[in-house]
Amino acid sequence: MRTELDHVGPRLRAARQSRGWTLDDLATRADISPSTISRLESGKRQATLELLLPLTRRLGIRIDDLLPAETADPRVRRAVERRDGMVIAPLTLENAPVKTYKVTYAPATAAPAARVHDGYEWLYVLSGRIRLALDGTEHLIERGEAAEFDTTVPHSISATADGPAEILSIFSAAGERIHTRVGD
Repeated sequence: MRTELDHVGPRLRAARQSRGWTLDDLATRADISPSTISRLESGKRQATLELLLPLTRRLGIRIDDLLPAETADPRVRRAVERRDGMVIAPLTLENAPVKTYKVTYAPATAAPAARVHDGYEWLYVLSGRIRLALDGTEHLIERGEAAEFDTTVPHSISATADGPAEILSIFSAAGERIHTRVGD
């Protein structure tokens, strides 16, 4: 099993080589023998602060740069929201640069009021049929079809009266913002 310290040598070598330095170049700058640096880089010598401090200072990196970043839990554990007849399940982490949701719409006989906001939206219909009202024109988007649009154009999304619909919705970072005004 590989430990965090196993990354120190290869990362030290990569930092040295990225500067175009030989073992001798770094050894001279850090006042450490080339063989000691070679053994550190190959994992044949235990890394100590006494060795790492002068090496990282000469390389212009932090000791932390030699260690792997802590891997965060990739699972999305955000609460499902229910509002305005929709069930909205977040599929991305809170701080993700692009937001993705699975949205379920209840059947609707008419399109809701059009809204506008900054950003861009992409959607894919998983089941049912949606009504995409875009700048006064209604588009029926069927299961298996996709659509994309600029959200500064007045728009609304709803299921049709035929039954519920489920979509995957992807927003640009700006597109994720709340609707700000009603379109004409």
